[in-house]
Amino acid sequence: MLRTIAARPLVAQSVRSVSTHPVPITVAYGDGIGPEIMESTMDVMEAAGANLKPSVISIGKEQYLAGHKSGISPESWEILRENKVFLKAPITTPTGGGYKSLNVSVRKSMGLYANVRPCVSYAPFIKTRHPTMDVVIVRENEEDTYGGVEHRQTRQMTQCLKLISQPGCERIVRYAFEYARSHNRKKVTLFVKDNIMKLTDGLMWEVFNAIGENEFPDIERDRMIVDIGAAMLADQPEIFDVIVTLNLYGDIVSDIAAQLTGSVGLGASANIGEKIAMFEAIHGSAPPIAGKGIANPSGLLLAATQMLMHVDHPKTASKIYNAWAKAIEDGYHTADIYDSEHSKQKVGTKDFTKAVIDRLGETPTIIKPLAFEKATTLDFKKEGEAPVPTPPSTKRWVAPIQTKTLEGCDFFFDWSAGSANTLASTVNKAVADIPGLDLRVITNRGVKVWPNGFPETFCTDHWRCRFRATNPEEGVTHEQITELMKRFDSNGLETIKIEKLYLFDGEPGFSVAQGE
Repeated sequence: MLRTIAARPLVAQSVRSVSTHPVPITVAYGDGIGPEIMESTMDVMEAAGANLKPSVISIGKEQYLAGHKSGISPESWEILRENKVFLKAPITTPTGGGYKSLNVSVRKSMGLYANVRPCVSYAPFIKTRHPTMDVVIVRENEEDTYGGVEHRQTRQMTQCLKLISQPGCERIVRYAFEYARSHNRKKVTLFVKDNIMKLTDGLMWEVFNAIGENEFPDIERDRMIVDIGAAMLADQPEIFDVIVTLNLYGDIVSDIAAQLTGSVGLGASANIGEKIAMFEAIHGSAPPIAGKGIANPSGLLLAATQMLMHVDHPKTASKIYNAWAKAIEDGYHTADIYDSEHSKQKVGTKDFTKAVIDRLGETPTIIKPLAFEKATTLDFKKEGEAPVPTPPSTKRWVAPIQTKTLEGCDFFFDWSAGSANTLASTVNKAVADIPGLDLRVITNRGVKVWPNGFPETFCTDHWRCRFRATNPEEGVTHEQITELMKRFDSNGLETIKIEKLYLFDGEPGFSVAQGE
């Protein structure tokens, strides 16, 4: 059953109006090559006359080792919240348990729901198999497996929860369509795996289809299963314009797309929320080359131009971008993008920075220059005046009241005392005198092993027993499920997890078990 969608004005706008006062931003120099490329980026912005007031904070490895499990101190959180704009260099997360990703923490804590990555080829100056590639990846940034909700449930089995919400799908889908409309792009493609994950990815597809059809009929839309979509992106990127997808897929696909343009080192990323935004290069801290003076600052520098657009400094953003593009055209290339055919001089971080600064005020002749007068989320291949975002829809889609009926329960057991038939016998004996519930199926790792399982099926110590109501119209009570847990415990069955099975307006809110 298609869920109705509530329209919300969620196009990220610039956080400040144009002003003669310096714009306060938060800056973090990070770890590894981070300090080198941030120094380069700050030097270029200063030389270009960027009117900024940076507050520098310490993040990353030093803060992890100081006992801050997310790599940032409470004082720095407050600075981020006050300034609302964050330019961040790459960091190093220590290996081992207990350390949380700083990127994920900032994105989720600050509500940075949209990750925007323009992936553009700069042929013929940077070697690529796809010289006309011009794709924008819009990735949901807060949900999915990146919730980090994981458990070790048995000696042999771990789990990671994939959490997808309807409001989360709505705002990232609407952001992608608004981005396409405001940047004169013609098509939005959804990457999902809803042929397998019919509820989670299926929800994303339902939301995408409903919003696209009802609010953006002027924009072409299509859907691809993520595996073939990624393959087509690698082979024929010219068929894509804007791609919107869930968190994990977006993380993978955007790195693939960036590498296809010639180097991940060129990749810039904007993380946009309703009140706060973070800008960063997409690559890591690269400890092996730290301190050698050879790192490419381009990704962070291009992220800084995105930031300047966001704070309503489009002319400075254009000035920096054009100087960068002219340096690329003139063949000043760091080692990661250097090749004898297209490059004229292999330079280190400082010399590349100087090449960009020396060209401030110039424009490239082959790479399309930027001449933005108005601010919007930066799209690196558009020239002329930046398009003004279309006002978002004010139409409200009111979801009907849904009836929610408890119809069964999945019990998960840590059990190593025999075959599936033995488990079924033990379970049925424990619940023999509880009316209204039937054991329908037993699965192991999602594969049916009872009734009529196959001896060839590989099994671990992690079992699911699905109980359904004998009479679906009567449903199941919470008291019955509680009594089941007591019975299992008294019969030596260790319940490690339960999932209650609900019907929503009569439609199952759970996937059918394999073989059920």
